[in-house]
Amino acid sequence: MDLLRLTTAGSVDDGKSTLIGRLLYDTKAIFEDQLEAVERASRSRGDPYVDLALLTDGLRAEREQGITIDVAYRYFATPRRKFIIADTPGHIQYTRNMVTGASTAELAIILIDARKGVVTQSKRHGFLASLLEIPHILVTVNKMDLVDYSQEVYNRIVAEYTEFATKLSVQDMTFIPISALKGDNVVHKSANMPWYEGPTLLHYLEHVNVGSSRNLVDFRFPVQTVIRPHQDFRGFAGQIFSGTISPGEEVVVLPSGQTSRVRAIVTADGELQEAAAGDSVILTLEDELDVSRGDMIVRKKNLPTVANQLECIVCWMHEEPMNPRGTYILQHTTRQVRAFISEVTYRIDVDTLHREPAQTLQLNEIGRLKITTTQPLFFDPYKLNRATGGFILIDPYTNVTVAAGMIRRRARDLDEVVVQEPARQKSTNVVWESTAITREQRERRNGHRAAVLWFTGLSGSGKSTVARKLEQRLYAMGCQTMYLDGDNVRHGLNGDLGFSPEDRKENIRRVAEVARLSFEHGNLTLCTFISPYRADRDFARSLLPHGRFVEIYVKCDLEVCKRRDPKGLYARALRGEIPEFTGVSSPYEEPESPEIVVETDVQSVDDIVNYIVEELTRRGILEQP
Repeated sequence: MDLLRLTTAGSVDDGKSTLIGRLLYDTKAIFEDQLEAVERASRSRGDPYVDLALLTDGLRAEREQGITIDVAYRYFATPRRKFIIADTPGHIQYTRNMVTGASTAELAIILIDARKGVVTQSKRHGFLASLLEIPHILVTVNKMDLVDYSQEVYNRIVAEYTEFATKLSVQDMTFIPISALKGDNVVHKSANMPWYEGPTLLHYLEHVNVGSSRNLVDFRFPVQTVIRPHQDFRGFAGQIFSGTISPGEEVVVLPSGQTSRVRAIVTADGELQEAAAGDSVILTLEDELDVSRGDMIVRKKNLPTVANQLECIVCWMHEEPMNPRGTYILQHTTRQVRAFISEVTYRIDVDTLHREPAQTLQLNEIGRLKITTTQPLFFDPYKLNRATGGFILIDPYTNVTVAAGMIRRRARDLDEVVVQEPARQKSTNVVWESTAITREQRERRNGHRAAVLWFTGLSGSGKSTVARKLEQRLYAMGCQTMYLDGDNVRHGLNGDLGFSPEDRKENIRRVAEVARLSFEHGNLTLCTFISPYRADRDFARSLLPHGRFVEIYVKCDLEVCKRRDPKGLYARALRGEIPEFTGVSSPYEEPESPEIVVETDVQSVDDIVNYIVEELTRRGILEQP
C-alpha cells in the first residue's frame, strides 16, 4: 500500500489541528477512549462542541492556549493508502518547527481562514513549502461555514493566492473549500457548496501522485556500517537514498574511487534482485575494498557532485545566533565533517521574499550562505535530490542541531565564472639569464637529479619533522639540498603576508619561484607548507619539468593534529584568537593524486623516511645504491 507523508501549515487559528482531528474522526482512525478524553477536555474548557483539535494538540500549553506549538505526527490509513501527517505550528516564532515537519513531506496542506483571506503567514508557508521542494501544495480555504459558503469569497482567495504563487517554484497547486469543524468537503461531499465540483480533501489525498519527489534515477547509497559476522561475509549496510540497484551492476566507492560490481543485495528476508530508494539493505561487492561509514556507493557512470565549498539555503533553528566565524559539524547523509561559514550572502525576508544584507542569522531566519567543509561532500542539488541535497549543522560543543540546510550547488567565485586565470607575471624589460653551469652539469657532479619535494598537510601533521629527518638522510648520502619551511620564510621573504586566501596564494607563489631557482641549481629542494589550496600547489608543479615535482601528502587525522598541537595554535584558533586557521576556520583541500602519501598517525618517522627514499630511488631522482 502507498504511503503519503503530508504536513499542514497556516496562520494561527486557521484550523490545522481541527482539520486533522476531523480526518481522523471521519475515517474512524481514533479509539473510543481517545474520543472520550477529548470530549472530557472539551467540556472542562466549556466548549459547546467536541474540539477535535485536541487529538493532536498534546502539550498542556497547547490545550491551555488553543494553539499548536510542537510538531505532532499522526498516522491513519484508508483502504487505498497510508498517511503520516505532521501538524506544524503557525506562529512565526515556530518557523523551525514547520521546516522540521515539512522536510520529508510530499504534500503540504496550507489552510486559509475564509474570513481573513490571504495573510502574511499564508504566503510565508507557501514560500517555505516551495523552498523545501514539496511537490504538491493543497490550499484549503477553511471555515467556509462562517462566510455562508460564499463562492465569491472562495474565488477571491483563489485568485489572490494564485497570483502570489507565480513568484514561487511550485510544481502542483490545488484549491478545495472546506469546513473542518462541520466536515464539509473533508471526507464527504458538502451539500452546502453545490457550486464546487472538485474532489473532497480525502479523495484528493488518496489519489494524488505519490513518489513524484523520489529520485529513482541517481543511485546513492551512503554506508551506515560494515557488517562482518564471520570471515566469509563482508557487507555494507545502509538505506538507499535514491535510485535503484541490481546485482552485477558496476559501482564506485567515494571518496576512494575504487570500483567493483554488486555481488548481492541482502536483507533479513533474503536476497533481492533489485532494491530502490527507501530500502534498507546490505550490499556485498565482488572485490575486497576498503569501505567504511560515511563513504558513498554510486554507479560508475552516474556520479554526484564532489566539493567542499557549497552554496546553501539555511534555516537557523537555535536560540543562539549563528557565529559567522565559528565552526560546526555538518551532518550529510552518514558523513560528518567540520564546516565553517565562509560567507553570509543574504537573509530572506519570508514575508516579502526580498533579499536583505546580513552578517548572521537569528532564530527562525532563513538565508543563503557559502559553507566550506574540511573534507569534500558527495551531493546532488536539493532541487534534484532532496535525500542527498539536505544537511544539518550541529554545535560541536553542545551536540545540539542548530540549523537545517539545502545545497543549491557547488560554490563558485566570480573569477571562476568570468575572469580567466592571469598569465604568470614578470617584470618588464628583463631577460632570463642562464647560469654558466647548467643544471645537468650540476646533477652529474651531485650524483642525483634535481627535484622539488613538496610536503603538504595540516598543521601538526608532522611535515617539518619528516622533512628535517629526510634532509639529514639525504645530506648523509652526499646530496645537495635546500630546505624551505613555512614559518622561516615568513620571517623575511614573506613577512608582509597574512593568512587570507589571497595572502596564502601569494605566499605559495613566492616560495614556488624560489624553489624553482633552487631546482635550477641542481638541488633537492624540500618545501614544508600547509599549502591548503589545490590550485596553489598545481601552480608550483607547473613551474617544473614533468616528474621533477614530488607532492608528498603528510596525512594525519585532524583530531590527532589537535591533540599534538605542538605550537598551541589549534587551542588558540578554537578560542577564536587566530582567524582563518586551516582545519578550524579555513579549509584544507586534500591532494587528489599526490606522488607519495604518508600517514604520521600510524607510521614512524624512520619508516616514512625510508619509504620516501625508496620512492625517490624508484622514480630515478636518487641513484640506486
